[in-house]
Amino acid sequence: MNTILARLNAAFAYTLSVMAVLTFLCFASTYMNDNLADIEIKAGSVIVKDVSDFTTDRAKRDLATLSNVGVKVDLSQVFNWNVKEIFLYLTAEYSSDLNAVNQVVLWDKIVMRENDQVVDVPSVEPKYYFFDDSRGLIGNSNVTLTLSWNVIPNDGRLPRVQGIGSTVLKLPNTYLGSRF
Repeated sequence: MNTILARLNAAFAYTLSVMAVLTFLCFASTYMNDNLADIEIKAGSVIVKDVSDFTTDRAKRDLATLSNVGVKVDLSQVFNWNVKEIFLYLTAEYSSDLNAVNQVVLWDKIVMRENDQVVDVPSVEPKYYFFDDSRGLIGNSNVTLTLSWNVIPNDGRLPRVQGIGSTVLKLPNTYLGSRF
C-alpha cells in the first residue's frame, strides 16, 4: 500500500515544510533591525571642468572631480546571523535648474562577513564620473555626500539604508581648464 516512493515523497514534503518554516523564522527574527550606523565623511578638494558631452550635439557639460574624500563607518552592529554581505555606496545629491533632485554614485564597496567590518578609507578615489547633464555643478553650494548601503540577507527583504550623517560641499564658481 505505501510504496517506497510514496514514503520518500512524504518525507520530502515534510522536510520542505520544515525548511519553509525555519526560513520564515530566520526572516522574522531580523525584520525589525534598523541596520543604522554613524558615518564620517570628510570632504577633500573639488574641481569643476567644462567638458564636451559624448552625444551628437557636443554640448558643454559639467564634470566635477573630487579628491581626498575620506569615509569611515563601523558596520559591526549591522552584521547579524542573517546578513551575508553589505553593499556600500557613496552618493552626491544636489539640485539644479534642470532637475530638482540629482543623485550620482561616486564610489562603492562590498563588505563581506569575513572581512573587517570597520570601513576606514582615508582617501577615496571615485570610481565613477561626477557628470551633470547640464551646467548644474558650477557654483553649486549644496552638494551633499551621503553613504548608503544595501544589506544582503540570507533570507528576507533587501533594505536600503542611509547612514547617519552627511557632508555638504560647496563647488567652485570657476571652471578649471580642460583638455577634453
